[in-house]
Amino acid sequence: MKNIIKIGFGGGCHWCTEAVFQVLKGVEKVEQGYISTGNDPETFYEGVIVHYDSKKINLEVLIRIHLRTHKSNSEHSMRSKYLSAIYYFDNKLHSEAEKILTHLSEQKIEFITRLIPFGEFKTSREQIRNYYKTDPERPFCRRYIDPKLKIIQNDFVNYLK
Repeated sequence: MKNIIKIGFGGGCHWCTEAVFQVLKGVEKVEQGYISTGNDPETFYEGVIVHYDSKKINLEVLIRIHLRTHKSNSEHSMRSKYLSAIYYFDNKLHSEAEKILTHLSEQKIEFITRLIPFGEFKTSREQIRNYYKTDPERPFCRRYIDPKLKIIQNDFVNYLK
């Protein structure tokens, strides 16, 4: 029996984030779009909602992959568009993610990624969804997405589909 949970991630562009999570075992669905926070429902950031089977992949692995596949440890000029965040949907998920981030911080893993309550979601237009899957040979995919997928192949190979 599946135990599907959903969580939001934002960091880099949503094309990259979508591609990263689509290749993972236990990830049932990735919705690409724009996420607002529960604190500021008017401002939207590029991100994805990941629906995952917690019996096949756990939240800590998802968070570790997220932190490794975007610039989670530094500010940059595009942070107003690409908020480094984990968006939670309920208090249980908040508590679990907070424990994981605390544990990672204690291991001296540096990150600026924030844990933020989910607000609203606007799906990307159909033409740009599944961006990597529809044409992995695009120059953008080769330059930005392939290196992120290489990290998963090297460091998280057991979680590849």
